[in-house]
Amino acid sequence: MKLDRGGWSNFRAIAAYAVAVGSVAAALAGSRWLDIHAVTAPVSLLLCAVMFCAWFGGFGPGLLAIILSVLAFKYYYAAPVHSLAADVKEIPRIFVFALSALFAGLLSAAQRSAAQSFRRARDDLAGSVQELERSNTALLTENAERIRAEEALRNAQADLTRVARLTTMGELAASIAHEVNQPLMAVVTNADTCLRWLAKDPPDLHEAREAAERTIGAGHRASDIIRTIRALARKSTAEFTRFAINSAVSDVLALTSGELQRNDVLLETELSAGLEPVSGDRGQIQQVILNLTVNAIEAMTADSHSPRVLRVSSRMAEQENVLVAVADTGTGLDPTTADGIFDAFFTTKPDGIGMGLAICRSIVEAHGGRLWASPNSPHGSIFQFTVPVAGSDALNDPTR
Repeated sequence: MKLDRGGWSNFRAIAAYAVAVGSVAAALAGSRWLDIHAVTAPVSLLLCAVMFCAWFGGFGPGLLAIILSVLAFKYYYAAPVHSLAADVKEIPRIFVFALSALFAGLLSAAQRSAAQSFRRARDDLAGSVQELERSNTALLTENAERIRAEEALRNAQADLTRVARLTTMGELAASIAHEVNQPLMAVVTNADTCLRWLAKDPPDLHEAREAAERTIGAGHRASDIIRTIRALARKSTAEFTRFAINSAVSDVLALTSGELQRNDVLLETELSAGLEPVSGDRGQIQQVILNLTVNAIEAMTADSHSPRVLRVSSRMAEQENVLVAVADTGTGLDPTTADGIFDAFFTTKPDGIGMGLAICRSIVEAHGGRLWASPNSPHGSIFQFTVPVAGSDALNDPTR
């Protein structure tokens, strides 16, 4: 029959008291045998019985063994023998034996209690170590999964940013082609002019040199446009460098000049001179400027009653920041939806995906700046963002 935990505990308690009785009985039998056949040894054997009972069963069985040993000692070894009545002269002897038995029992019980406490502490420690190992394994697994998820999220964000960038550039394909074609046609024209000046008799070297210089300038202009397009189209992680914000703005406005002309939009620029260079990914910052510019053109195209004026400005702002503003005279911000324009997948365009402004804000915040929108008086809207200057504390903030 299998005992449950409560029944097993009761059985062990009864067994401990039975051992106490049996141990004292065995010690008494042994001492009587020695007393008869060899030497008298009542005290040592009875004390051994007390110590064993206290060690085996604890204080309760040990106390029972002490009482039984004292009674056996009185009955068999203290006058008058074979009687529980005590002689006055034997009382000190009985008291010393009882005190010795009590002391031996307490020591054994304390040793047993300490051993049990040590075993429990050892078992608890082993359990804690196992639990800690399990928790540590689970934490390592969770951390590895989190790192993989963060890496996948970063890759997805980079891909999404590039898709949004290419989508915007696709919308400006005609304008970009026009901008690239202009310097290429200038190269051909100036090269042909240079050849004509050289073919004269005598050759006009001064005019030919000027035509060649114009050819070189047009070639550099075409190269700059291609470089800007490649920077906007590339897929790579952010590469922070020092660059002039006005140069980045000018390159983007050059790409959109054809779109501005096609939609009859007047461009006004107010780029402050002497701005400190900023530190960041030039291509990503240009993506922000390009997206805000295209949004402004579309907002003004949708409103046929207002003069179409695009105003782009830059200036130093507070806290070592450079501020870029793109203002339009379009439809303006809807007060009921103005708070959600930077949310992912929020769009007011029939064919929009709602990621342009969300990506722009993510890029600006990753550079330690801020992007916000406000109404433009008397109509239209202004989108402004800041970028910390190179070496500023905001850019070096490890929490960004």
